[in-house]
Amino acid sequence: MTRAFALAVAPNGARRTHVDHAALPMTPGELGACAKACLDAGAAMIHLHVRKPDGTHSLEVAHYEAGIAAVRRAVGDALVLQVTTEAVGIYTPAQQIATVHALRPEAISVALREVSPDAAHAPAAEAFFEWLWQEHITAQYILYDTEDVAHYWRLRASGAIRPGRHWVLFVLGRYSKGQLSSPSDLLPFLTAWQAGAQAQGGTADAADATPWAMCAFGPREAECALAAVLQGGHARIGFENNLFLPDGSVSPDNAASLRALTAAATPLALAPMSADALRALTR
Repeated sequence: MTRAFALAVAPNGARRTHVDHAALPMTPGELGACAKACLDAGAAMIHLHVRKPDGTHSLEVAHYEAGIAAVRRAVGDALVLQVTTEAVGIYTPAQQIATVHALRPEAISVALREVSPDAAHAPAAEAFFEWLWQEHITAQYILYDTEDVAHYWRLRASGAIRPGRHWVLFVLGRYSKGQLSSPSDLLPFLTAWQAGAQAQGGTADAADATPWAMCAFGPREAECALAAVLQGGHARIGFENNLFLPDGSVSPDNAASLRALTAAATPLALAPMSADALRALTR
């Protein structure tokens, strides 16, 4: 029996440019073409970063509207389109939240430590989380380490993050030397994930009911992704974090990186799910 997993592509990130790889999408047109190729390679979701005309990171509404329109022209609703709120040291929590309020996208990713870095920002962040839930905007809460996992479960226990309509992303190796991830980096997250649910008065069932995914840095990205999928999780891969195939060669494009993972997953009776299946999973 084949088990389905969600495969997301993070095709560009906030910092890399064509200098790093000619096939890294930066313009709306390039994002649309990349989205279509990645859909054909098994993606259910695209994690979308957009750029200013000078190629630098943007959370500006007009830039997002152009990127979103290009992706929708290319793939329609066949991909979940997830807008990033990443600050990159440029945008404040209030600006991150304002962008989402203006766009009202289908899905977003948001780092807890960015929008709620301290007690002073907590009320606005928690109001934002409630608004997302009320508006049926699927949030993916980005967790960089085990303290972020504990923070997430405290927010769950307080009711600031409600059950359903969201999932989480474990970022493997964000603080490791050279940002090179390995499959073993997943283990502390999984331990903290189960422990956090129980420590906040929940049960292991609460953790099991909330989908989780991971992303990883460096040439072992596909190994990390496969390890996560084998543990019941989901995977996000792409040029945002890694330009290499599992054999150490430079990947020709994002779609090739996705195909490398699906090729490894297929013999293990694992197959990527559709966008609609992902929508059902995270609603």
